[in-house]
Amino acid sequence: MEPMQYQDIFYEVKNDVARITINRPKTLNAVNQNTINELADAIKRASLDRECGVVVLTGAGERAFCSGGDVNWEAEGGLIDLEFPLNRLILHCPKPVIARVNGYAIGSGNHLAYFCDFTVAAEHAIFGQTGPRVGSPAAGHFVTHLTSIIGAKRAREMWMLTRQYTAKQMLEWGLVNAVVPYAELDAEVDKWCKELLDKSSTCLKILKYSFNEQVDLTRIDDVLAKVAPDYYSTGEQLEGANAFLEKRKPDFKRFRK
Repeated sequence: MEPMQYQDIFYEVKNDVARITINRPKTLNAVNQNTINELADAIKRASLDRECGVVVLTGAGERAFCSGGDVNWEAEGGLIDLEFPLNRLILHCPKPVIARVNGYAIGSGNHLAYFCDFTVAAEHAIFGQTGPRVGSPAAGHFVTHLTSIIGAKRAREMWMLTRQYTAKQMLEWGLVNAVVPYAELDAEVDKWCKELLDKSSTCLKILKYSFNEQVDLTRIDDVLAKVAPDYYSTGEQLEGANAFLEKRKPDFKRFRK
């Protein structure tokens, strides 16, 4: 089967490292359904590639790793249609996955970063979630996995208050492994790749599987079906997306139940 031709990402394997780059710098590397499909294909491809020992996930340019879901796509009612979410594909990739965070890691960009096995960030990187602020629901393992990384209180703060945090703060909290000046980011990532490539790939695979044993893989649609089955028909999600595009404060009060 011929590999997918990518429009929104770059994929390269060099020196035993698969590098996956979100290439939508004009949108701060925000993702839409096509981007998500391509990322999923690339992660699967790297997982099966015997020449690849480590995967690096990053964004194009100096401003953003990934700024989350493309708001124009979400304003049109964009729903992620993927049998295995990217988070789960990263968890089940048998190779170590490193997030090279070169700027904003917001929304889905933030949880992509914390689902990777390691996160190396530039000093100017900014992390945070947006869900409740723009009416974009996340649930299940997307959310709960963060508690095992930074603790329940910090995870609730990040998800519920939608504040933004510096790379230094995230290093202190444990979401990031290393913070370096942007000019040194590639060298630092290369150092981590080399250390991992020197290790037994089978042992790394076993360790990763072992860590994943504690992860609750509840899907977002399972939670929505139980908690808010009519969410996308109420207009609450569109209110959040449209308010963001119109640069106004959303009115969520009328949706309280």
